[in-house]
Parts: sequence; structure tokens; C-alpha cells
Amino acid sequence: MSGIKLSVCIPTYNREAYLRSALDRFLTHYKFDFPYEVVISDNASTDNTTQVVEEYIAKGVPISYHRRDTNGGSLANTICAFHQAVGEYAIYHADDDFLAPDGLTEAVSYMDANPDVSVCQAPWHFYDEVNDRDLSQFYTIEKEVKFAQRSFVEVFQFVCERHIFPEIGLYRASALRSSWVPREFCFWAFSYLAHFLDQGSVVFLPKPFYRSVAVSKIAPNRPQAGNDDVMTSWDKYRGGLEYFLHIASKRGNLALTGESRLVFEELCKAFTLNRMSVAIRFWAQRKDFIKVYELYTRMSIGGMQNHPEVVGLKDQLPLMVALQTLAYHATATAGITHLMLCGVADKKALEDMLYELGLAAEIRVVSEPKVHDPGQLKRTVVFLSNAARYQHFVGLGYKPNLIFTEQDLTAHVMI
Repeated sequence: MSGIKLSVCIPTYNREAYLRSALDRFLTHYKFDFPYEVVISDNASTDNTTQVVEEYIAKGVPISYHRRDTNGGSLANTICAFHQAVGEYAIYHADDDFLAPDGLTEAVSYMDANPDVSVCQAPWHFYDEVNDRDLSQFYTIEKEVKFAQRSFVEVFQFVCERHIFPEIGLYRASALRSSWVPREFCFWAFSYLAHFLDQGSVVFLPKPFYRSVAVSKIAPNRPQAGNDDVMTSWDKYRGGLEYFLHIASKRGNLALTGESRLVFEELCKAFTLNRMSVAIRFWAQRKDFIKVYELYTRMSIGGMQNHPEVVGLKDQLPLMVALQTLAYHATATAGITHLMLCGVADKKALEDMLYELGLAAEIRVVSEPKVHDPGQLKRTVVFLSNAARYQHFVGLGYKPNLIFTEQDLTAHVMI
């Protein structure tokens, strides 16, 4: 045995400023009463990561540094960090996040007292580094909940009913080797949870031991990497849940009868649709209403067309999808310099929305002129509020497939 109790595993690539901020905390904020190491896997960085690591080793941070020859992607780099760890327990640490040391110390003590537990899961804080405060918490449980080895059905119901994402865990290192494996179509956190549960007990602790930095001192306006998963990975979430059920059925904890399949299918569907509703909110914030509408159609078929995240958008959705579609067509077509709005009541309001919804800045929004410029006909997209005027504009020489009526843009939007 190495004698090291905890390995904090930090994969990094070309983010020396974030890494420096994370390592500073080991000097100033974290005081552990057990031996630990900071395992850094460097994914062939081209910046000064190596020098930063050497600086903090000199300051006394117990770093185990490993540099990959090539950039193998984030998953390979993360796995590298875990394989290089020699502690009894291991925890993932993104280079731009922080630990919650009190909660982590309690989790280590819990693992010491419960050798049957393969992983401690816990909620996590969203943290404002600029103002040094926790903003919110990702899921909440009121008390410790422990599940016995291979109690798959009970864990599955707990995860679905509480809408829990088992992303933050303190892992028993002996359980990692057969658990941390590549998964592409099945969300890793659900898949790995099945592996950990297959090997031992799993506990969900109420006290967070991790802080996900939502507002960073280094880049206050940086996008959250996790938001991309929220906005696109709902089918992976479903895949992860189905993977979990597969493991359960193969281990004999779950009998997949016709009736039980319907029950678990419904749970998977409800979980997935609820994640789509969150994605709808994020896409609406980004003003991508075409994607909002796509998700709405799936939620409608799933019976959640009146979900709270959807209700507030339904009235404006047809107009916003139509305008974004018009902006998309104009921007996508080579050589377009003008977008003409004919018969609209408030040109300025529509013009502002078109630019917000993706119209290229170099395309001018204009009203219908009294005299049509022959040199401009082939470079103009036309929007007509009155479809009866379509042939008139074709006769003037505008390209027929660049003349859009309200019906063209809204016919496919069915609320």
C-alpha cells in the first residue's frame, strides 16, 4: 500500500491559469488530516503547464505529474489521471473547479467506516468565485441514503424520482479499474454507477464535497462546459439509464417481464423528457428557437406539451421560429446583401429580432422600395406578408426560391 489516503485527480490541457488557481487552494484553503496526492494528467499542453506544476511542487503541494505525449481527448486524459493514482480513494477534480474540503473530509471518514461502500455520491455547489459564495446546489437529499450491493431497482427508482445525477463521487480505488471505461452513447455517470453498485454498496451523502465554478475570476463570462451536455445529451441520459437496467437484469436483480418493461420504459421516458425541458430553457436563452421547437415536438408526443418550461414559450414560438428560419435562409445563401420586408407593421422591431436570431451583420434589412434596383434583384431575399404578391415579385426578377411568404415560414410550426 502507498500510505496515501486520497488521490485528487486533475486532468488538464492548456489551462495554466485555471490550474494555478486550483493548486493555490491546496496551499490556502484545504487542510486534510490524512495523506493525499494531487494527480495531474497533462494532455500534451503547449503552454507553461509543466512550469506551473514544478512551481507548486516546490511550494510543497504533493503533486504526482504525468504528461501525455499526445492529446488523446478529455476522457483518455481523465482515465490517465485515475490510473496514475495510488491513493485508497480517488476523486475527479476539473482544473477550473474547487473542492468543498469539509464535506470531502466527512466523506473520507464515511468510507473508512464503511469498507463495503464502493462510492460516495453527493450533490455539489455552483460557486461564484468572484464573490466567494455558493449560488445553488445541484439536487438535494435530506439525509444519508445507503443502498446495498446490487440493489439496482431501488437505486434506479431513487435516481429517477429525485432526478439525481451521480456525477460527483468519492471512489474506492479498488473499484475503479473495472468501472471507469469508455461509454459513448450511454451517459457515463449512470453507466459507472451500475458498475460501482455491482461491486459494492453505494451511498448518497447530503453534504457536498465539490464546487463547480459558475462565475470565474479568470474568465467571468466563460461558458459552462456542462451546459453543452444539458442542451444536447438527453438521449445519452436515457442510454445511461437503459444501460443501468441492462446490468440490473444480467445480475438477477431485475426481472424484465412485459409489465416491468413498461414501467421502466415510462420512468426512462419521463426522465428524458424532463431533461429536454431544461434544454428548452437553455436554447431559448440562446435564442435558438428552431431547436426549441424540435424539442417541443418530442415533448408533445411524450405527453409533456404543457410542461412549465414550455407553456411560457408556446405563444411566441411560431413567430420566433419563422423569423429565425428567414434569418437562416438569408445568411446561408451566397451573395445575399439585402433582406426586404414587405407589408410588415413594425420593420424596426422585426429587424432587431432578425439580427438577434442569427441574421448576418453584413446583410441589410430594408423596406420595399418604390423603384426596384435591377442590380440588386438577385442579391435580395424577400419576405411577403401578403402571399398574393408572390408572382408580382417573380415577375420583377427576384429569384423565386428567395421569396418567402408567411405561410412558407410558419406552415411547419404546429403548436
